[in-house]
Amino acid sequence: MPQGGRLYGALQIKILPASCVIGCFSIALTSSTYFHLLVLISMTSSVVSETRKMDLESSKWVIIFLVCGLYKNVSCNSVEQKIYVELNNTVPCVRLLNATHQIGCQSSISGDTGVIHVLESESDLEWPLSKGPNPPYMVLLESSLFTRSIMMKMKNESNRVAGVAVVVPNTSPPEFSPHTTCPNENTGVYSDNYGPNLAHCNTTVWNPLGNGLSYEEFDFPVFSLKEDNETEFIKQCYLDHNRAVNGSDPQYPLCAMQLFSHMHAVTNTPTCMRRNDINFSINPEMVCDPLGDYNVWGSIRPYNDTVFGHKENESVVIAAARLDSRAFFWEVSTGAEGSISGFVTLLAAAQALREVTHKAPPTRNILFAFFQGETFDYIGSSRMVYDMENGKFVIDLDNVHSILEIGQVALHSGTNLFLHSDPVSRRNNTVNDEVKNLVNNLQSSTTGLSFLLVEPNVSQPLPPSSLQRFLRAQPIPGIVLADHESAFNNRYYESFYDNAANLNLTYPSDFSPEEQLEFVTETAKSLTDVATVVARALYKQAEGDKSLVNTIKADPKIVTQMLYGFLVSSNNSWFQAVMAPELKNILKPSAPEYYVGVAMSSTPTRLVQYLLANLTGAATNLTQSQCQKPDELPNESRQMYSYLWVQGVVPPNSTQRDSFCVRASVRLTKAVSPAFELGEYASKDYSTWTESRWKFIKARIFLVASRDLEMLTLGAGVAVLFTSLLVTYFISTKADVLFSSTREPASAAY
Repeated sequence: MPQGGRLYGALQIKILPASCVIGCFSIALTSSTYFHLLVLISMTSSVVSETRKMDLESSKWVIIFLVCGLYKNVSCNSVEQKIYVELNNTVPCVRLLNATHQIGCQSSISGDTGVIHVLESESDLEWPLSKGPNPPYMVLLESSLFTRSIMMKMKNESNRVAGVAVVVPNTSPPEFSPHTTCPNENTGVYSDNYGPNLAHCNTTVWNPLGNGLSYEEFDFPVFSLKEDNETEFIKQCYLDHNRAVNGSDPQYPLCAMQLFSHMHAVTNTPTCMRRNDINFSINPEMVCDPLGDYNVWGSIRPYNDTVFGHKENESVVIAAARLDSRAFFWEVSTGAEGSISGFVTLLAAAQALREVTHKAPPTRNILFAFFQGETFDYIGSSRMVYDMENGKFVIDLDNVHSILEIGQVALHSGTNLFLHSDPVSRRNNTVNDEVKNLVNNLQSSTTGLSFLLVEPNVSQPLPPSSLQRFLRAQPIPGIVLADHESAFNNRYYESFYDNAANLNLTYPSDFSPEEQLEFVTETAKSLTDVATVVARALYKQAEGDKSLVNTIKADPKIVTQMLYGFLVSSNNSWFQAVMAPELKNILKPSAPEYYVGVAMSSTPTRLVQYLLANLTGAATNLTQSQCQKPDELPNESRQMYSYLWVQGVVPPNSTQRDSFCVRASVRLTKAVSPAFELGEYASKDYSTWTESRWKFIKARIFLVASRDLEMLTLGAGVAVLFTSLLVTYFISTKADVLFSSTREPASAAY
């Protein structure tokens, strides 16, 4: 950034020496400067060679050209840096597509440029939309003004709006949810054929604060900016150059911004997937990719992962949670309440069950499932159901006894958590009886804890949940545990404000990162109690030894470490110890991103895989080579277990980690929509979401001159170019005169 914090401090015009103007000015107009310079030097050298001796005046010309070239090299190689100030802390809104339409944002192929206007209130929209004399405008607004009303007004007048930059503050607003009011309403279980009176949130609006911005299409770029020095720099540039004073129009030069976020895919998923299949070159360019990742699952008793389909006399209780979240802007989703509270609770419950299930294994197996892509029409759960239906999973749907799903559980107000069930499937007496049994197992597991589990007072549908995808296949008894009775308690559902602050996850200011990692917060204590209830209820549901139920307790230290790692910093000593050496680079000094994306095996997926393995598996004495090839040993089998070599801790007074091999029944399975397996890109039964590809994302600001001055400069440049060409032609034709030297007459010898 230029010294003094002023934009035009970076816009300096350097004056070349007078002797270089004619020779260098025209050369600077092209990118082949040095080639031209070498040609001139070569021509001059040739003349020297031919004449063998050059007079003093001719030598000056060589020196002039050399000085010009050197000066050009020093002073002109950073012209772009002198004109533009790059913005580094930006995040774009990108384009997503499904079977019917596209959503999101994009710029033109060459980027969109506009004069910056800082929006101070909604009434101030009059300037960029109609009154301002220098359209199009790049509107900079605070997050409090990032509302549906303002964004839709700018969308409708997009010919005067080049783009939008949203300043994301360090503190959260009272409420903000860019998702819809009825998440995943078209791909859940409720439809015209199944509980039509419950479909489309007719009886319960789950996310009343949702403004739907994430599902709108904007034909201009929308970027987010952090509230930092760059943002203050932009605002100061606006105040210095663009702000109208006393009702008069601002004078040139004006401060402008340019945003690049051109998206390759258009229209919908069927269109972009069809274009992907058109290969006219050796290296075809893809335009979009299906959203997807991997589901993580593990079980109390291992399954042979090469034997799929129905298991005779096998009954399984599934405990599920979702892994992903999203936000309006690409890859800034944190999902603290939306997803992390649920899967952290389930991980803690799995750990609490390890000892008791080894000591007294329950009759039924317990399968822990962590689904990816649930935000986008239940990608992960619909894929697992599809695999179960088609004999591509280790069990099938007939093996599923019941399902307990952990939803949003960190923001319960008062002393109650709620047990949601499906009123339609409960019309079946068998299903209803098993749901009642599961409810009883949950409610009786709160002994000694500070809250109760209750069912909603009214008959209502299930909240958005993975259980709905299982119910679409067949009636399975199930409960969704959540902290809300009807509408979400989460005021920031699927937004970048659903972060650690939303869970009131705070630490003493004088604590080091290691001390924060170990500090048991109130949120951690609360989720530990929920995990204890879940673990006890699962053990009961699996018909475990009832006398051991009250010995099952989740560990608050593990819960607080997971909350810190998933919401504050993944690069901490505990996460480092449980990860593989080759995966240590995915650990960052910030929270991971929970957007499912298109890159398989995302950071959250890997973290949950290794945490589940460490929390439910066993440490072995295998060496690293044995851990990589366990099938060569008599009592080990990759078909039954996964083997993970992890870094381990650094002992006191040592610099080497105690690495070891973990054996666990934890697996990864694809979380890619069946629509892409089947080639049904316009499917109404499965998720069809894809993400557009792009070449690069960039944002920068600069000073823009008036149109008249730009044309004058262009005209002057063209004139100088032709003048320099004429001068060059004249010098070339008169070279024999200009570069000739008078020879002294040879001495006569007598």
